[in-house]
Amino acid sequence: MTMEAYIITGASKGIGLALSKQLAEKGHQVYGIARSFSKEWPGTKSFDFDLLKTSEIPALIEIIFGFIPEDCEIITLINNAGTITPIGFAGNNPADEISGSIALNLTAPMITTGAFITQAADFPSQKRVINISSGAGRNAYEGWSAYCAGKAGLDHFSLCLEKEYKDIKTMSIAPGIIDTDMQGKIRESSETDFPMIENFIAYKEQGKLSTPEQTAEQLIRLFEREDFWDLETIADIRDYN
Repeated sequence: MTMEAYIITGASKGIGLALSKQLAEKGHQVYGIARSFSKEWPGTKSFDFDLLKTSEIPALIEIIFGFIPEDCEIITLINNAGTITPIGFAGNNPADEISGSIALNLTAPMITTGAFITQAADFPSQKRVINISSGAGRNAYEGWSAYCAGKAGLDHFSLCLEKEYKDIKTMSIAPGIIDTDMQGKIRESSETDFPMIENFIAYKEQGKLSTPEQTAEQLIRLFEREDFWDLETIADIRDYN
């Protein structure tokens, strides 16, 4: 069996938790980053950390690499942590919430990836960077200006990585509409702040949301494809399942 290691941000809930569980069940090393974890978290080792403390991220990644076996054949970073806040029109969004949104959705993944590249340089293993993006990075939505901007930036950052590091497989993947805490926050917003709210309420009521477990299964199948390294950098999981 191929020895693989995964570093997952936002690993304590939603897609991150589902990925942690399913990858661990496959026998892989899983290192989780989140603000807090339950005692039942299924991975190899968890790290309580607030990714908004962006200047401290490189030191954290260095610590994590100290636990990764040197004979690991594949090392994958999954930048999954994110926030939908603030929901509202651009002129109404508080400055601190805009800053926090960009920090978590874009700045933190950029710094985490940079630190990952530095620390992984001495490992002979294959390296992969998976950025969990969104259709909101590719389409504009009223009330989501901060979220859309952050995810669009994440997509473009991924394209830059592809050009800069030919030895690292980078993908920015939109995972579809998933029944997570983020969707709950969307449904709690007002029509004034988010005119499309009725659509998202309907997705829930009509059972059109994927579960985190289903999404994790789809992502792992994608990682395991023989042609994975040939896939497009900007992707939507629904195009492969």
